[in-house]
Amino acid sequence: MSGAAGRLVGRRAVVTGASRGIGAGIVERLAAEGADVVAVARTLEQHDHLPGSLQETVQRGSRYGTKVLALTADLAAEDDRDGLIGRAAEMLDGPIDILVNNAAAAMYHSMADFPLKRRRLTFEVNVHAPLDLAQQALPDMIESGAGWIVNVSSATANLRQGPPFELPPPGTAMAIYGASKAALNRLTNGLGAELYGAGVRVNTIEPRFGVLTEGAAALVGDSYSADIFESMEEMVEGVLVLCDCAPELTGQVTVSLDLLEENSILARGLDGQIREAVR
Repeated sequence: MSGAAGRLVGRRAVVTGASRGIGAGIVERLAAEGADVVAVARTLEQHDHLPGSLQETVQRGSRYGTKVLALTADLAAEDDRDGLIGRAAEMLDGPIDILVNNAAAAMYHSMADFPLKRRRLTFEVNVHAPLDLAQQALPDMIESGAGWIVNVSSATANLRQGPPFELPPPGTAMAIYGASKAALNRLTNGLGAELYGAGVRVNTIEPRFGVLTEGAAALVGDSYSADIFESMEEMVEGVLVLCDCAPELTGQVTVSLDLLEENSILARGLDGQIREAVR
């Protein structure tokens, strides 16, 4: 496939956590819609036990005739984050219009003895990195009067209701991860409010159900039911809506399937083509 002529022609995007799963799907869909994309992950090569790699993501995205390039960075490391958006802008020959903060650290452990090192790593990747990259991208977005920042969140940010508490597996082991996503939601809301009127849209999106990515499958193993997951295409379609939304849609915590239903949007394939069904 080549010669993309979609709704994002001429825009430049950065997508983090792009070696597999939702991030890789977002890269492909943005490229299919005509955007030039820098895909970011820790390494170019395949993970030691998960399928997919940054190299493969770039190959998938490059089929559409736009510029899709790889940039390796460990978002847990402040030095790697520093200047990342500037490097991406140099690679794409212009300022970044779209930033999708998809990378996440998800380490599940009981709350009573959750190691400090892992807590710090979770918040570095899930909270500090998205804000650092947004701060780097904002000057050009504000100057141009347009920009789209999409932070990928999670329903684990929601509070458990009780007592008594219903704790389906993995129970409270997701609480630190959920706390980091709650912080991300609040930062998104604050940044959206602060920038309202500047043309920069800042939103989070989370799946209504889980998305069965390679990483999710490794975590849950065989202990899941297919009906608790939504399709990759549905989640990515929701992200795409926020990558091209009006200035009035900002500072919001959105849910993928709700967003599609409220706007009467049917999810397309990752190549941007209409499908009879994507679930």
